[in-house]
Amino acid sequence: MELTTLTIDLDAIASNAREVQKAAGNADVMAVVKANAYNHGVDLVVPVLEKAGIAGFGVATIPEARQVREVTELPVLAWIWHPEQDLPRQEEHIDLGLASMAQARALAADPTPRTVTLVIDTGLNRSGVDEENWEELCRFVAGVPHLTVTGLFTHLACADEEDNPLTGEQVDTLTRALAVARACGLNPTRNHVANSPGVLTKGDLGFSTVRPGLILYGYSPLREGDTAGYTLRPAMTWSAHVTIVKKIHAGEGASYGMTWHAPTDRYTAIVPVGYADGLPRRMQGKLEVAIGGKRYPQVGRVCMDQIVVDLGPEEPQVHPGDEAFLFGPGDHGEMTVDEWAEHLETINYEVLCSPRGRVQRTYSGRGE
Repeated sequence: MELTTLTIDLDAIASNAREVQKAAGNADVMAVVKANAYNHGVDLVVPVLEKAGIAGFGVATIPEARQVREVTELPVLAWIWHPEQDLPRQEEHIDLGLASMAQARALAADPTPRTVTLVIDTGLNRSGVDEENWEELCRFVAGVPHLTVTGLFTHLACADEEDNPLTGEQVDTLTRALAVARACGLNPTRNHVANSPGVLTKGDLGFSTVRPGLILYGYSPLREGDTAGYTLRPAMTWSAHVTIVKKIHAGEGASYGMTWHAPTDRYTAIVPVGYADGLPRRMQGKLEVAIGGKRYPQVGRVCMDQIVVDLGPEEPQVHPGDEAFLFGPGDHGEMTVDEWAEHLETINYEVLCSPRGRVQRTYSGRGE
């Protein structure tokens, strides 16, 4: 028995991949598996996605790309890097996102053959080459014989707002960038703009590839969890095992600071998970833990290693060793990731990335 675990449903991930491919139409799907596949575990998730028909993978950093490369031979793109890092060698077959003239000059000075994807800023004003520098970059890269441009990509700023006109403007901007690249002698074929909300609401947006992340793990980035008619299955469940059940008397406090006092004689359960494991202290008084199909409120301060759960005044049907569910698809009566996000005034992406430290990852299903 592990005290606290993340259980990842591989069958759910495979199902989500098939739904994404439906939404993408004829476009290839580049699955975003950065941050260890959104905390689901690259080593097992990537093979499942490959088996489901995913065409390639996208990550943020070079170390992430190397980890993905260990379990697949499909194309891998990394878009956050610095020239002073240990850059991929030709035999590693890792595509680098090229987001500035400084990066381009650094790669030109190194004779190592590499494939690159040009990162185009179309309005997000984060990484990417601005329009006034497109021609300079494209002509420069076209003149470097050991660099091969595989495509162009950009990132949508407001695709979760279905009627926001900026999405259409960004698509038009990337189309102009493609025209500039081709006029400079480049032949970019693996071009992409659609992220998870873009795929759900608009498909491929007219490009050969889409680049979803969140929806592969079963969650919607759209308002109020809208899935645009597609069936998404949350793949992550966070749970822990009750270590102690004890009685507390009326008026007695529990946990640091005595911020909660028992209103009557009652029972509590101690669950061994805390902020060192990624459970935010801000969840105090907001978290409900599901044990035996029933939700019980967490009370008092969230500690580094454990929380206190109020079982109520009746003789409890909860015992040491019982599984206490923190969040998941709701199969055990537990809170969902979206409920957590609402209480924390954040987004489901952040909640998925929260469990860490001593939390042990386990898997269910065969990815079919």
